[in-house]
Formats: sequence, C-alpha cells, structure tokens
Amino acid sequence: MKVGVLKTGRPPKPAVERFGTYPDMFKALLGPDAYDWRVYAADEGEWPESPEACEAYIVTGSACGVYDPEPWIGELMGFLRAAKGRAKLVGVCFGHQAMAQAFGGEVVKSPKGWGIGAHDYRIVSQEPWMDGAAAIRLPASHQDQVVALPPGAEVIAASDFTPMGALAWRDQPAISIQLHPEFEPDYAKALIEARRGKVYPDEQADAAIASYGGPDDRIHGDRARVGRWIGAFLRG
Repeated sequence: MKVGVLKTGRPPKPAVERFGTYPDMFKALLGPDAYDWRVYAADEGEWPESPEACEAYIVTGSACGVYDPEPWIGELMGFLRAAKGRAKLVGVCFGHQAMAQAFGGEVVKSPKGWGIGAHDYRIVSQEPWMDGAAAIRLPASHQDQVVALPPGAEVIAASDFTPMGALAWRDQPAISIQLHPEFEPDYAKALIEARRGKVYPDEQADAAIASYGGPDDRIHGDRARVGRWIGAFLRG
C-alpha cells in the first residue's frame, strides 16, 4: 500500500538529529516497512502528481495556521478537496485543522490559548478500527482549534479543552486528530523547551513538562494504540 506523507512543518533543528523529521516519526509509529512510503514536502511546494499517486495520505503538524497567507496552504486545501473519495486521508494537529477547513469547517486561534503537555481525550464514538478503549492520553501542542464541524464529519474523541478533538468523515474515508500520536514524550518535552519563554511562559512550560510521567506512563501504550488504529483504518 502506498502511503504519502504531506510534510507541512519541521521540528526545531537541534531535535532533528535525535528524533528525525515528522515523516520519520510517522514511519516509526506505523512501521517503517509496513507501507510503501512516499514523502512530499508540501510546505515547500512539492505535491503528488495526482490524488491516485498514493492510496492514502497523512497530513503532518505545522507551526503554521490554516488561515496563514502561505501559498502552499491554499494549495494543500485544493489537494485535499481533490483527493476526497479518491484516497484515504489522515490528519494530525495542523493536518486535523487543514482537513476540517478544507471540507467546510472552521478553525480559529482559540481564546483558550495553548494546549501543551499530555492531554486526555474521551472516546465518544467507537469506530470499526478502534479496540474499545474509552479514553486516550497523548501529547498536545496546539493553539488553534476546530470550532465548527465540516459537513459529513462527526466527533469521535474530545476533551473539555478540545471539544472537536478527533473527527471521522461519513462521506469519505478520512479521519483526523488534534493530538500527536507520533510524538515521543521526550520529543514533546524538547519542543516545549525550545519554545519556553518565547511562545509560552515558564510556568506553563513547567506544568506541561510535569504532565509527562516516567517509562510506565499511559501515554506510551496509547501512542502504540492510536498507531494501531491508524493502521487498521488505512488497511480497512
């Protein structure tokens, strides 16, 4: 199965050597040999020849917002709309927001501010590719939020902070989530440290770092769980 990763952002340079790029993180999560991987640097204007070039696409996280005036963001919206029903789609963080915006929803810079650290989502709709878990705990790193559902989409996981935290589309094979299953906790902490004092204050950074437990923290198992969910969705 050919799976394309639409790269829409990059980790801080010092973190790349240790943790890899965002496409690397998705390959590690889903299995480097599980698919015939293709990577497209969408944020640099690189696109598949057509939606049919791959059977599925994963849209990564980004430091940009869907409302930013970067030309590639408009191109991404166009590609997603063209791919509707022609390829499976998976969106994560910015990818979640981009899919919602492309298909008629609304994304804003949330007045709630930044969501960082480990966040818990309750599962509100059990999908065929899930395993019956009632909740998941994963890294969060976002200021924007989906605030209006696109037609055809349904909330499948949520929190009080992020009521539209994960979506499934009923009119096409597409799913998305605001949280980051591809982030190792150590990378999530490194990202917080890179932004400490510049993007959010020390107090918020300290609380977010403290939200990550040790090696037995539930987040490790839930990263693997959501990776299996995505794999089951792609293969289903």
